[in-house]
Order: sequence, then C-alpha cells, then structure tokens
Amino acid sequence: MAEALEVKICGLTRREDAESAASQGADYLGMVLSAGYRRSVAHFDIGTLVSGLAPTGVAVLVDETVEHAEELARLAGAGVIQLHGSEPPEMVAELAAQRSWRLWKAVRAREPDDVRRTVDLYGAWVEAILVEGWLEGVVGGGGARVSRECVGSLREMVPSPLRIVLAGGLRPDNVARAVDHFRPHVVDVSSGVEVAAGWKSPDLIARFIRKARRARGAGRGTGKPPARGPFA
Repeated sequence: MAEALEVKICGLTRREDAESAASQGADYLGMVLSAGYRRSVAHFDIGTLVSGLAPTGVAVLVDETVEHAEELARLAGAGVIQLHGSEPPEMVAELAAQRSWRLWKAVRAREPDDVRRTVDLYGAWVEAILVEGWLEGVVGGGGARVSRECVGSLREMVPSPLRIVLAGGLRPDNVARAVDHFRPHVVDVSSGVEVAAGWKSPDLIARFIRKARRARGAGRGTGKPPARGPFA
C-alpha cells in the first residue's frame, strides 16, 4: 500500500481559511506565532484560529525562548512546534524533554550539507526535518523552491525514522512533480494557495491537496505521529 502523503496548509491568519483547509482534508494547519512576520497571527487570535478543528495545529516559531515557545503552543492548542530559526540544539532538546509536542526543524537549503548539518544537530530531538529553498534575507514564506541540483535525494540525507516535510514554492501546478522527485512525507504550502498574503483560496487549497495526493497515489493522512519514530 502506498504511504499516505500528508498536507500542511501554513501561514493561516483567518478562521475561515483554517475551516476551509480542514474541510478540504488538510492534515496540518500552520500558524506563524512569532511576531514581526507578514503572516504573524495577532496575539488575541492565537487561541481561536484552529480551535476545535480536526487537523493538527502547527505552531511556527522563530528563535523563541523555551518558555515563550511553550506558552504560544499551549495557547494555540498546537500538536506540533515547527522551529524555523537558529535555535540551539540544547533548546530543542529541552522542548523535546517535555514530550508535549512533536517537533519539526526547518532548514533553508542552499546545498546538501545544509540538510545533513541540520540532521546531525537536531535529528535526535525532532520528528521531522522541514526543507525549503534558500532566499537572501528571508526566514520563511519566501516561496523559494528546493533545488534538485543543490539538494539531490532527500530520502538519502534524512535517514529513517526522521520524516521529511517539503516546503518552499509549492503550488497546485508543481506539487505533483515535487512529490514525485523528493518523495516527502508531508508537503507544506502557504503562498501557493493565496490570493494575497495571509488570504487563502478555497479553490487553490482543494486543487493543491487533490494533486498532491494523486501524485503519491495515496489517501488522506492522519496528522498523527508515525508508527515508528522518536515520539512513538
């Protein structure tokens, strides 16, 4: 049986977009909870943005302290913390010790060594490595695609049981090719399903999810931890 491909709709800023993504079958709903970014969620909206929806909430954080990361994730009701900055390994280890959330670590990959270095530094503490392209001066959400020539085979560089989340520049018209080439466990889209920054299109969300899953030939994922892995 083909492995179920999971889909994350990220950069959510509006409740109606979160509801749309949930109704279309998304597995994860991503929220930028660190302040100061184009899609940062206002503090008074954090607790209600994905509350009560079936997909797993993902708290996207950039260089927060352990205490603030925990506070934001609890407020959002997140099941996953996605670390998108330059967090030191000891901070990630401290978060992992809480065992309250699954952890993903992002890397902006210019070359294969960027991915390998991230695996070496964080692989003992996280469930997944999120890989996106590199763009000067952009922490995330810049739509930079992962270069095939630069990165090569992610499955070789990210050993099992770590999972691969593929992000950066994905859209309904290219996600099938990306899935076929990189064979990720999760695909992550933000700007590729938007009509404006932070405003998602229900039609684009539906097309993205449909084309991603057709490429893998698999049904909907679960948004739950894998059967084997650091947090099994």
